[in-house]
Amino acid sequence: MEKTKLSNMDCPIARAFDRVGEWWSVLILRDAFHGLTRFDQFQRSLPIAPNMLTRRLNALVDAGLFERRLYNEHPPRHEYVLTETGRDFRPVMIAMMAWGNRHFAPDGIQSTLVDARTGIEADPVVVDRASGRLLSEEDFTFAAGPAATDAVLKRMSFVERTRREKTDG
Repeated sequence: MEKTKLSNMDCPIARAFDRVGEWWSVLILRDAFHGLTRFDQFQRSLPIAPNMLTRRLNALVDAGLFERRLYNEHPPRHEYVLTETGRDFRPVMIAMMAWGNRHFAPDGIQSTLVDARTGIEADPVVVDRASGRLLSEEDFTFAAGPAATDAVLKRMSFVERTRREKTDG
């Protein structure tokens, strides 16, 4: 069965999932944030078949999250270095980790984010860069952007009507 392509959808979440929505891709990115760059390092870190690792790394390169760099000519060996697009995924990864620790750690937290200088555990939250306010459901809502297509405008209108009905009723 052919995977549905999400990259052509109007939704930025769908387009993002088209690049990183496969779980191995997310775990490879996690390892890259821990400093891993080479195929053998990813292979040692993850219980993934070599052919699947190759496919995932190639897909992450094609999606612009990694850049492949030659580090050995004979035999040819490459490392996979995060691009700016790849590095921009870090806050998403941190939010996923915080969410996972909060809701899916029945035996306790296995890993967390700490201040590099003090070692004090961080409490990651998502805030508006301009105001510094938490992106709470009460204060922030989704809206059509300046390049919204008719389909997006229609979906956002439906979402807004549904939200109003919920709060009014």
